[in-house]
Amino acid sequence: MKEGITWNDFSKIDMRVGTIIAVDEFPEARNPSYKLKIQFGDEIGIKKSSAQITQNYKKEELVGMQVIAVINFPKKQIANFMSECLILGAVDNGSVILVQPHLAVPNGLKIS
Repeated sequence: MKEGITWNDFSKIDMRVGTIIAVDEFPEARNPSYKLKIQFGDEIGIKKSSAQITQNYKKEELVGMQVIAVINFPKKQIANFMSECLILGAVDNGSVILVQPHLAVPNGLKIS
């Protein structure tokens, strides 16, 4: 378990629901990954992310899927791609299962 944080620390994390609208192969990545475009609604718009989820997900099944992501991290360069958000997932020995809302909700909805 990691060191505890305060409620104030947690309140700084901006987690939102978004819908994956495009998925591309990412052969330049060190580990098998996809490049994703995620729609977070009118206020936030579209953000890009790289995700190591090729083991459990095919490109065609990801389009239209809602996911939860942290959208206020600094951008991160991954190979030749700039990732703008971090999609959340449960990790088991390198295998990632995406965290998703159980029911469809509006894009951009805040997680708290």
